[in-house]
Amino acid sequence: MSKLVVVESPSKAKTIQKYLGSGYEVIASTGHIRDLPKSKMGVDIEHGFQPEYIEMREKKEFIKAIKSKAANSDYVYLATDPDREGEAISWHLCQVLALNLQEENRITFNEITKNGIAKGIANPRKIDMNLVDAQQARRILDRIVGYKLSPFLWKKVKRGLSAGRVQSAALRIIVDREQEIRAFVSTEYWTIDALLKKGKDSFKAYLHSGPDGKKVQIADEATAKKLNEQLKNAAYTVSAVKKGTRKKQPAPPFTTSTMQQDASRKLNFNAQRTMRIAQELYEGVAVPGVGMTGLITYMRTDSLRISEDARQAGNAYIRDNYGDVYLPEKPRYYKQKKNVQDAHEAIRPTNPAMTPAQLKDSLTSDQYKLYKLVWERFIASLMQVCVLNTMQADIAADDYLFKASGYSVKFDGYTVLYEEGKDEAEEEQNALPSLKAGDTLELDELTPNQHFTQPPARYTEATLIKTMEENGIGRPSTYAPTISTLTSREYVEREKKALVPTALGEIITGLMKEMFQDIVDLKFTAKVESELDEVEAGQMQWVKVLEKFYKDFDKELQSAEKKLDGTRIKVPEQESDVICEKCGRKMVIRSGRFGKFLACPGFPECKNTKPLVTEMPGSCPKCGGKILLRKSAKGNKYYACEKGKECGFMTWDEPTDKRCPQCGKTLFKRRGGLLVCLDESCGYQEKVERKKKSAGKTAKK
Repeated sequence: MSKLVVVESPSKAKTIQKYLGSGYEVIASTGHIRDLPKSKMGVDIEHGFQPEYIEMREKKEFIKAIKSKAANSDYVYLATDPDREGEAISWHLCQVLALNLQEENRITFNEITKNGIAKGIANPRKIDMNLVDAQQARRILDRIVGYKLSPFLWKKVKRGLSAGRVQSAALRIIVDREQEIRAFVSTEYWTIDALLKKGKDSFKAYLHSGPDGKKVQIADEATAKKLNEQLKNAAYTVSAVKKGTRKKQPAPPFTTSTMQQDASRKLNFNAQRTMRIAQELYEGVAVPGVGMTGLITYMRTDSLRISEDARQAGNAYIRDNYGDVYLPEKPRYYKQKKNVQDAHEAIRPTNPAMTPAQLKDSLTSDQYKLYKLVWERFIASLMQVCVLNTMQADIAADDYLFKASGYSVKFDGYTVLYEEGKDEAEEEQNALPSLKAGDTLELDELTPNQHFTQPPARYTEATLIKTMEENGIGRPSTYAPTISTLTSREYVEREKKALVPTALGEIITGLMKEMFQDIVDLKFTAKVESELDEVEAGQMQWVKVLEKFYKDFDKELQSAEKKLDGTRIKVPEQESDVICEKCGRKMVIRSGRFGKFLACPGFPECKNTKPLVTEMPGSCPKCGGKILLRKSAKGNKYYACEKGKECGFMTWDEPTDKRCPQCGKTLFKRRGGLLVCLDESCGYQEKVERKKKSAGKTAKK
């Protein structure tokens, strides 16, 4: 018999074809084959929100070919991705090929391996219309918002803008944080640290409380210096010691969200890059002795569940390489969060026995880094806890009390392999010597330190995704495209890792908060997502979701049209320091099809424009010319000589105002805290250590 299998990706088709062998033909649809028309809304709101699907123009040849292949096949399997989107693509294929919806022709693969494919082929099912309806409802919701709200923004702000449910809520999160930062008023405060010695061992303690037993609060330098002088002559004695143990639990295996967060923190990958690489690892990589095989399970998931087969394989690796002592007495099961779809397993290696080191030569640099992250996280999640010996010491200094704390590792457990990345730097831990109550200590040094309260940090991709997930904004498949849309529409800019709203982004959010409160209300957006989950579970009709949403949305739109009738909101232009040589005005920064440029604000009287150039510190190590900041086609920053191809110098390393002590040329900052000289004949480099700022030190007692 001849069997036709339709998947989404050509690379996945290649891997699956290898395992299915003769008797099967595997072809790829490369995504959707039908969609709503681009030229109009394509949704009949008056008649139950019925969508008008059309065959996509660019898929005409594929549709013609697949109809012919289906007609000449004994059976057609629909093996698109195992999520709502994939289910909808299979349903559209059913419609185009006139297949029976009651036929069990839908198969899914959680992993593209020999066993995963055999399991999928052996368990065909009917198309799940609940999944299809949930996807249709989301698509129609987004189409209604886009086609109703975007023209409104064009009329009231500027052409080319777009609005969407999830992106508007995400933008609000970023803008609200920026406004918090602006409103923040920093206040000064001081702390005092003591470097104490017991014998030859020294350790740090911090001033905690005063004679009244209350926590010491030092507001200014004068008070800090006075107290510092007083404490120099105090007698330092250990008054109490508390010892204990603390257990650190390993993080669970990755979900889509946590994988994107950790890849951002540890690998500096943005969400889109992470998902592209994960897709490649899922679809299949050529491995010597194995052939094409998928290396990780499906990467769009919010579940923490893993199969028992995977658990046993992971345990076997741990037992063979670390010993039984690194396995917990009972298997560890992670508690799921609320609103989890749990359609797939957590992201894990398909074969834990295939280590990153073994696969390194088969993978690209990016594939290796992400696979290593997924593999280590999964193996660590199965391992024994890390046990720490902890010590807390109270140290009397006359009537004042200092505190010191520290730990030592009693058993490393899972940390022998992996530790979760953090969004904020953790406080430096203090290794304490053996202490007991009554010990007399020697004061080595007192340091008053000036601090200022800090505003909340701007969002990074990692922290934004975490916040979106916590608030129920979007789902695993939407995080990366949402952030990509915000940056491509220039509502948000990247400053290193931080996401900073532009003036346009702030105006759009302000307008939306005033006129379309539901669209940017986080609780409302999360409620819609929950209702889509109910549709998927068969607990709610998809049309009901659309009716509830559209009733209030239409009212808000009509009200906004009336309130802003005849009004156009001007986006403030960012003024530069560049003077227009034709008319003397300060030029402004504008955006066009090819990015930002400088333009004279006197248009149309003065039509002068010029490229936007950002000059960096230092000079070109090849020719001595100026170094300019540039952006690649993908929006990544790099640095190049002003002479372009004539010189040819470019680098991803950021130039600094520091000079090389060996040759005198510019030093460049590289990841990992390195300052490097890029003159090939020099090669100087130095490690930059982060130093704690202090307001001065007192001499040894």
